[in-house]
Parts: sequence; structure tokens; C-alpha cells
Amino acid sequence: MAGPINQARAKISKIFNGEPQSYTRFNLTQNVEGESSHVEVKLSGDGEEEMEGTEAAHRHPASTYTQRPQRRYRTLCYGALMVLLIFLSGYLIGYVTHRKPEASKLPETGPAACTTAGQPEESKDEGDAAVDPEPSLDWSDITSMLRQRLSSSAFDDLLRNFAMDSHEAGSSGDESLANKVLYTFKSLNMNPWNDEHYVQLQMPSMTKPNKIVFGSEEIGQPKGYLAYSATGTKEGKVVYANFGQIEELKYLRTTGVDLSEKIVLMRTGQISLAEKVANAAKFNASAVLIYPEPPYDGFDTKTELYGHVHFGTGDPYTPGFPSFNHTQFPPAKSSGLPEILAQTITADMALRIHQKMGGNDAPENFKGNLKGIARYRLGGDGDTMTVTVNNVLVDTKIHNVFGVLNGFIDPDHYVVIGAQRDSFSKGYAKSTVGTCLLVELARAIAEMMKGGFRPKRSIVFASWSAGDYGSVGTTEWLEGYLSSLDKKAFTYISLDGVIQGRSKFRASASPLLYSLLKDTLKEVETLASNDRTLFQDFGKEGFEDILETMKMEDGAYPFLAFSGIPSISFRFVSDGQGYGYFGTPLDNKANLEIATEQRLGDFCVSAAQVAGQMALRLVHDHILRLDVTSYTRFIRKHVVMINNRVNQLKHAGTMSAPLSSKWLISAIGSYSRAADSVIDEILNSELEDREKCRTINNRIMRVEHNLLSQYVSPRDVPFRHIFFGTGDYTVSALTDHLRDLKEQVVGSDADLLRNQFALTTWTIQSCANDLAGDVWALDNEI
Repeated sequence: MAGPINQARAKISKIFNGEPQSYTRFNLTQNVEGESSHVEVKLSGDGEEEMEGTEAAHRHPASTYTQRPQRRYRTLCYGALMVLLIFLSGYLIGYVTHRKPEASKLPETGPAACTTAGQPEESKDEGDAAVDPEPSLDWSDITSMLRQRLSSSAFDDLLRNFAMDSHEAGSSGDESLANKVLYTFKSLNMNPWNDEHYVQLQMPSMTKPNKIVFGSEEIGQPKGYLAYSATGTKEGKVVYANFGQIEELKYLRTTGVDLSEKIVLMRTGQISLAEKVANAAKFNASAVLIYPEPPYDGFDTKTELYGHVHFGTGDPYTPGFPSFNHTQFPPAKSSGLPEILAQTITADMALRIHQKMGGNDAPENFKGNLKGIARYRLGGDGDTMTVTVNNVLVDTKIHNVFGVLNGFIDPDHYVVIGAQRDSFSKGYAKSTVGTCLLVELARAIAEMMKGGFRPKRSIVFASWSAGDYGSVGTTEWLEGYLSSLDKKAFTYISLDGVIQGRSKFRASASPLLYSLLKDTLKEVETLASNDRTLFQDFGKEGFEDILETMKMEDGAYPFLAFSGIPSISFRFVSDGQGYGYFGTPLDNKANLEIATEQRLGDFCVSAAQVAGQMALRLVHDHILRLDVTSYTRFIRKHVVMINNRVNQLKHAGTMSAPLSSKWLISAIGSYSRAADSVIDEILNSELEDREKCRTINNRIMRVEHNLLSQYVSPRDVPFRHIFFGTGDYTVSALTDHLRDLKEQVVGSDADLLRNQFALTTWTIQSCANDLAGDVWALDNEI
């Protein structure tokens, strides 16, 4: 502002000092030969004065323009012009000194503040002056805005609108829901889009039903089924194996029960349906029958059960590739497809089988809740069954629907909030609630942005199809953008099955999100009592009791274990066996209302606040709320376990050459120092520096992805995460192999163990190196 005032003052001085009353326009141009700037002097062709703001100190001596003798009338004209110039100069001085500062289009905020400015940054003319930002919203304002826009009544209306009896993947019901979601995103101006995938889904044959026979008596032709089972007919003796966990199958073998070519009877619970079948296949069983364990007295024992048995995610016939139309791939199938038959039966059918079985009594922990069984037995020599599975593969087109709320500083970085849309049956808790949470959160945050909230990063909302077949829609999308998503998507929040009960809160997450989850639970108040938080109600025993290991059937699992993107899922659950209706027609509104004591709407609000506040915090702060130091503690815990196993192996003397944990311990030391250095850099950095913040955030974002093993193909081993994945190159496989070598189990291999040890060490070390930043900042001790 001082520049224009000084210029105006100089002009007035010239006028009153009788200097020449013509004026010049000064253009500051750069000398192309590299000399200092000079000023060109041009005669003005009109009577208006233009001021370019050139400082007098930068002017080069210029030629003067000499006034010629004037006539009287011209003297009068110049006098009038002098008066006009005095008036204009005064007006200019008043305007400059009293005008209000213009609001910045991209405000700079503190670490706990969000801007209220209007639009993304636009290109400015070279001469535009910088302006100050308007006051910004603080974090309490943002959480209050979200809370005010969520209500139980709104969720009750949405649940009525989105509930459907039939919406299996690719069906007309699924398409109808997809259109509702798409319409909502369009009405919120979220620039919605969808992607199509052509996948192979296995369904029951319309002409050849599946069949179960005990001896010569037909037990039934169940309508329920297990997608991706092998097909055909198998006959063999039946064995009862409880939940089908590995420890239970090992117990049967130690008691002399051979599972080879047997038909194994199991009940639901403890582990996924796919894992039950995979475990039985390891013991060479020929078929598996699974029935729903009644969760309470009065359970309808004729209830059908649906599910899938692909021990993986995505379309199992395009492993590692996206199932886009017309894409030519050689015939392939996932290694997670079972080679044995698998079929569900009703509890009533299971009761009839149990009543016919002989053999030894089952142990006490094998006893279930079926009414009418005096003694559970393991099975006798005369208990022969025949299982027939006639499922068929169907080429199916599915749609994923997306909408986005764009960020204003780093719009190419985004958090993804997603929910499964389809279901084998009603799927009220499994998918309907999550879909309603998705669209209501989108509406609430879109309204917040109209009210002044400006996220730094974007939020993508995703509605997935074919989730009941093993996160097919999710995985196909991830496979389609395998090389880029981990560089842009920094967190995934799953809304699948988020409300199952009322008395407990459970979460499965990447360690990077532990601190964010804990802080969020301490902020979100319970609807029943405004002076208590969710953490006070559900975290009484400590935060560790809230956490569970993420399982393959979790909707967030592909993001974490396949793509290396920090992910989280959470749920309200009840005591005991929990919500026992998934995969059945009993997963309906009435049963979920009972499970929540008629407070379903209130729990929807709480769940929306947890997911919404985590997402808002991630797009609001200058530095991503991903705690790299949590992984230090997480990795160190596993390294301590490995080191203990190594010492036990040394004492056992079963290794021909010594094995040392030195380099693995050094690797966790490198990671710890790198994580601490990031925290120090954040504390000592100017957070208004956008480029600096983006550089730090990029380093933080790569941590999860760098824990994917670099030494295996994503096609051969899709879940490459060394802590949450599956296969020989995971930390759990390494610890199990150390135990097997100590016990000299058949199949243990010292050379394979050393290879596992080295690759685990270098995966952690590589992650540490990248987190440390520039190559000259690396610790090269290893």
C-alpha cells in the first residue's frame, strides 16, 4: 500500500512544483542480455494516468520531454487538468487506505483448523497482490457441524427406503439400489461415476438341485449354497468337526479319526466359511457340510444359509487382473478356490444327521445348541453320506458406484468410505445399514461444505457390488488401479456390518489408524448421555480390548492386505455369540432392532459420527493423522516373538548352522529412528508450507504399501502384507516355521526358513529407508 501512496504524493509534488505537466508510462522490462532492468519512456496518447507500481529507486535515467510555449487557452486546459488530477489523487489515496482486504481463495490454516474460504486456487495475474485469509473453523466447529446434520429419524427414513428383500449381485434389485445411490450423489453435485465389471459368479443350477443323502435316506435339497464350491458327487463317512478350526482337526487326528476322503460336518462360528473348507482340504476331506448354529432358543431350524468358500477376494477366475469387459486373459483360477465339495444345510437337516451318527462321544467343547440331541458323536464306520453339488458359473455384470467431494489443497489425495450394497438375501445388517450410512454421510459432509467447511483433501464414497461373493467389486476396482491407488488413497473406512448389537465396540485396523480411532472414540458422545463418550462406555477395559485382527472376510481387508492402504472396519456387537443371522433370510430389520434394543437409529448416528469424524480429521489437518510410531510398537512386538523362537531353536540344537536375529532387530531399530525423525520434522516444520506438508504426507502414505512383500507376485500371492497377508512370506508363517523346525515337523525346511527370515528383514528395512526420506538421511549400517 505504501507504493501507491508514495507515487500519488510524488505526482502532487510535481504538479505544485511546476514540473512538466505531461506524464510518462513506465514499463519495467528485463534486458535479454542479462543486464539490469531499465525503463522505457513512452509519451501518453490520452489524458488518463496509469500507474504500474514501479519503484523510483529502480528507474533508469530517462530522456526528458520539454514543453513548448503554450497559448493562453492551453494554459487554462492544463489548469483544469491539474484540478482533476488533484481530485483523482485524493480519491486514490482514500481508496487505498480504507479498502477491505480481499479473502484468500486458498487460505492457510493451523494444524487444528479448517478454512471457510470459497473456491479452489485459480491462476492470478503476475501483478496481483497477496491477501490475508478469512478466519477459519476450528475442529470443535467441524465436529459440531457433523453432529447437527445426523439424526435418528433421518436414518429411520433411509432404512425404509433402501431395505429390499432381494438384491443379489447383478440382479435387478442390486441395480435398483445402485441407481438410488447414484441419484443421491448426483443431487449432491458429487460428480458421480460407476465402473462395470464382468465377473463369474457361482449360483445354484435351475434344473439340478444340490442334494444330501444319509445312507439311503434323502436328508434334503437345500436352497442355500456355498459359491465357488467344487461340483460333482462324493460319498464317504461323515465326521463331526465342530467349528472346523485347525486345532480341532488336529485333535481328531490325534484321537485316531482320519479325515481323508471323509465328509466333514461343521457348525458356523469362530472362523469364516471359506477357512473351514480350506482347513478340511488340508486334511484331504472330500466334502464339507456347514449348518447355522442356532443363536438363541426358538431359532427357526429350517433357515437356509448362504455364503462363499473362495479363500481370497475378487473374481477367482481373473486372479490379479481386473474383470473388465473384452479383456483377454489365458484361462486361470485363484489358488484359493477349493478342490472339494462344500454345501450348506439347515439346522433341521443337521439335527437329523447328528441323531443318526454313531462312534465316540465328542469332547465337551464340541457340543452345540441344537435341541433334540442327547449326545454329540464324532461319527462311526457305518455313517455313510452322499453329497451332490451342481452349482453353475454365471457371467454377471456388476456396477460399483462412486461420488467425490473434492479437496481444496490436495484434491488428488483422498480417503475412501465404502459399503457393500448387495446380499444373498435381505442382508439388513450386512449391507442395508452400511449403504444408508454411506449416503447419509455424503449428504451431511456435502452440506457442511456449503456451510463453510473446506477439506484439504478429497473424500470418495464407494458403493460396492458382489460383496457377498468375497469383496468382488472392491477387489476388481483395486486390481484395475493397482499401480496408482496406493499413491493417492491414504485410508479406507468400511461400513459393512457396522451395527450387530449394543453392548460392545470392536474394530480391526492398520496400526497407523489406532491413535485416530482412540481419539475419535474419546470425542464422540453417546446419544443416551451427553456427558459420556463412546470410549468411556466401550473402552472401560482398555483400548487393546477393542482391537481385533482383520480377517479375510472383512470388507476392508483387500485395501489393507492387497493394495497396502491403511484401512479400518468397526462394529457395535453384543455379548455371547453375537449377531448370528449373517448369510440367512433372518438378517432383517426385526432381528436387528432386537439386537439393539429398539435403538437402531441411535446406533446409526453413533456409527456415522465415528466414520465421519475419522474421515474429516484425515482431510482436515495439514499432516495426515496416520501414526507411524504405532507401527514401531506393533513390529517390535512381532520381532520379540521371533527372537524368542530363534533362541528356543538354538537351545533345541536342531539347526545345522546358527541363525541370528541381529539384522532383524537392527531393521526395527532403523524403522523406529525413521518414525521418530518424521515426528521431529513435523514438530519443527512450518505447517503453512504446503509443499513441505505434502512431502511429509507422501512419506507417511507409503508406510503401509512398503510392508507388502516386494519378492512375490501379486497374481500368485495377492495378499502380500507381511503382517496381515497370507502365504510363506508373512511374519506369522515365519514364526510358525520356527516352531515347526524346533519340533522337527515333517516338511519344515531350514533353507526356506533362512529365506523367509532374510525377506522379512529386508521388507522392514526397506520400509524404514523410505520413511527416513532423502537417501542422504538413511542409516546404512545394514
